[in-house]
Amino acid sequence: SDLIMGFDPNTAIFFSGIGTLVFFLIVGGRVPSYLGSSFSFIAVVIAASGYSGKGHNPHIDVALGGIIAAGVVYAIIGAIVIFVGYRWIEYLMPPAVTGVVVAVIGLNLAPVAIGEAATSQFDTWMAIITVLAVALVAVYAPGPLRRLPILLGGIIGYVIYVIFANGFHLGKPIDFTNLGKAAWVGLPNFTAPTFHANAMALIAPVAIILVAENLGHVKAVGAMTGRNLDPYLGRAFLGDGVATIIAASGGGTGLTTYAENIGVMAVNRIYSTVIFIIAAVVAILLGFCPKFGALIATIPLGVLGGLAIVLFGLIAATGGRIWVQN
Repeated sequence: SDLIMGFDPNTAIFFSGIGTLVFFLIVGGRVPSYLGSSFSFIAVVIAASGYSGKGHNPHIDVALGGIIAAGVVYAIIGAIVIFVGYRWIEYLMPPAVTGVVVAVIGLNLAPVAIGEAATSQFDTWMAIITVLAVALVAVYAPGPLRRLPILLGGIIGYVIYVIFANGFHLGKPIDFTNLGKAAWVGLPNFTAPTFHANAMALIAPVAIILVAENLGHVKAVGAMTGRNLDPYLGRAFLGDGVATIIAASGGGTGLTTYAENIGVMAVNRIYSTVIFIIAAVVAILLGFCPKFGALIATIPLGVLGGLAIVLFGLIAATGGRIWVQN
């Protein structure tokens, strides 16, 4: 999602690690979860910053101010929930409403994905191949690998792209110059936010979506672990809000609890919060590796477009799933 918004992948992964540690402290280690870039921000960030969809976003600072505003709203909701409970959220945001909101996010983003996939005819073919690779991994891969369809499908798409573009010159070859030049160790690129009323008004309401998202995730983790995590909902919202404010203060994206991790936990039955501290430390270390960011930046638009189609389709489908489950 960082690439789709034109954010710096090193900075984003660095802050996802920091955010996870902040979240861990605020929930007192009671809610096993990893915080990562929320896809809910993509549409409003692109709109607020006027991002073209190619390369580095020149107006990240404007988006960051808006993301901080969303984090503040989110943290305030968390504080209210800590003091008065969360029932009012369920009244204000019944499944019929949250389902629509989530589905609309996914469908709203579809043009972004299609735009990337349609850069050239070769890219369109690569997007289709990437989507197929993701689907095949999700259905046919052995056990634990089945839980990583986006990662593995992306790698398969990338390798096929290299073979046909760099090898057979059928498409625009991937340029590895920057990857070669990038240092193994270096500081992430921090960006300071600027505050524009219109961007803040546009992005702040995303907090409501994050609340719906987090509420669903905490309930899902609670159901899996057989523990009632509802008493920690306010702290989870507050932790996520504070983590989002910290991340956006330095160039990171808005953070949310990651559903993918819930899937992984369901498979390996390990619900230890220590695992998430280790994951956070690894993310922070990757943030200090410009080589990693440069590698992510070489992902071609066709492959990225294919992954985006899958991700945004999943978001749209999740909206429907909220209705079905309730």
